[in-house]
Amino acid sequence: MRILVTNDDGIHAEGLACLERIAHALSDDVWVSAPESEQSGVARSLTLSDPLRVRFVDERRFAVAGTPTDCVMLAIQYLIPDGKPDLVLSGVNRGLNAAEDVSLSGTVAGAIEGMALGVPSIALSQMMRVTHDSDQALFETAEAFGPGLIHQLVGAGWPADVVLNVNFPARPPQEVDTVEVTRQGFRDIRTRYAEKRTDLRGRDYYWLGFRNEPSRPPEGTDLRAAYEGRISVTPLHIDLTHMQTVHALKAVVGGAPPKLHGEPRAGR
Repeated sequence: MRILVTNDDGIHAEGLACLERIAHALSDDVWVSAPESEQSGVARSLTLSDPLRVRFVDERRFAVAGTPTDCVMLAIQYLIPDGKPDLVLSGVNRGLNAAEDVSLSGTVAGAIEGMALGVPSIALSQMMRVTHDSDQALFETAEAFGPGLIHQLVGAGWPADVVLNVNFPARPPQEVDTVEVTRQGFRDIRTRYAEKRTDLRGRDYYWLGFRNEPSRPPEGTDLRAAYEGRISVTPLHIDLTHMQTVHALKAVVGGAPPKLHGEPRAGR
């Protein structure tokens, strides 16, 4: 099995080294294409206005001056010779990628690009106890369970338009004993915020941050599993259509485009 490894934390990230070890436990044919610098929160963005530079790091290892999506696209189209990979692994992210955050995640985006190019793909993340840089990620948990879980998932298979989103809890391996297949949750509180500050020249700027406040997710969600110390496996797909609303709107919208009755408002 040929495996392509990517991430959004950058080529030097500890989580990427962890994922490389996981991949090598499964195959001798492992390739790495990762961003030159951290790309957290870039989602599925592409580099459109600048050239993409690729740096040869080592045998089968490349650093790309772009996003995770760029990395996967270039690896599959150009960097890996003699055929595309059989599996894309993205991560291991330093921090949880669950609930509504999956739409922001560069880690999940790397897996989605693999899926879009016809390769089964898995995103992997290691939950943190807090989001501060001083907190040490327990990557040993991901490394302990990653190879066996990936092997099991590949054996089971999943639809071609689905990616698997795996989150490991913020607990040491000896305290983790359950894997749960979950659905995507949604936080009942806002954890992201912007703080207004002033620089030394008197100009205002804003710094984005996160509040370490747990939500109260229902049973069966990725958040609940992670909070309670279980490994979460969530099948995700890129079709964001809300079918219930499609059916509801079909009852009132359709046919000839409607026109606004009455006189148009005067412009200011």
